[in-house]
Amino acid sequence: MSGGAMTPEVPTPAAGELVVLSGVNKHFGELHVLRDIDLTVGRGEVVVVVGPSGGGKSTLCRAINRLETVDSGEIVIDGRPMPAEGRELAALRADVGMVFQSFNLFAHRTVLQNVTLGQIKVRRKDRRLAEERARELLERVGVASQVDKYPAQLSGGQQQRVAIARALAMDPKVMLFDEPTSALDPEMINEVLEVMRQLARDGMTMVVVTHEMGFARSAANRVVFMADGRIVEETTPDRFFSNPSSDRAKDFLAKILHH
Repeated sequence: MSGGAMTPEVPTPAAGELVVLSGVNKHFGELHVLRDIDLTVGRGEVVVVVGPSGGGKSTLCRAINRLETVDSGEIVIDGRPMPAEGRELAALRADVGMVFQSFNLFAHRTVLQNVTLGQIKVRRKDRRLAEERARELLERVGVASQVDKYPAQLSGGQQQRVAIARALAMDPKVMLFDEPTSALDPEMINEVLEVMRQLARDGMTMVVVTHEMGFARSAANRVVFMADGRIVEETTPDRFFSNPSSDRAKDFLAKILHH
């Protein structure tokens, strides 16, 4: 690398880095919930974040699209630092799809309207094209027959799949999932995880906070283990589940896997 014009803080996206967190810190009052977080997510990579409750996993996820502001450090999406607010933030946020534990669908709009709204308002898409895209995505997540229903008429698993379709409709560069199955009945969990596995196979870049260890094992390229606001270790699923390097991870896995 020559010429000295390259700024090291903003890596070239061509290098395959899509999300880069550098030295990120976040406090809630006295509580230091994110401690010097450095994390890079490559294009097309599936990173699954696991760890005990209260370890900072959800806050990390929400910081990546600035639903939580950070106290220090930098977050770069596809070569662009995350702006603090305003129109630029809205544009960058549209590139970062988010799926929450509680679905967050608009109750007074039909499934079809839920999936077309952002396309029309934010992406300025023609309504007909937006509806076409919405139907295609609802088909893809397996709820095409529900287009005219309202969220309250759907099961939790169906609502979550609609929420995934809604996020995908914005053509995001990366999808964030914050405990997407934790509010679901056990028999619905798998239908949502299967949609997520398919997205992973299709090459979608994903950051997934979850307690579903089977998903972490089968779909992740990398497992990030967080505890007490820190990334304690990050490694391949095979290595994490068979031979974690930290006592904290060993303890966590012993509790989770031997229930």
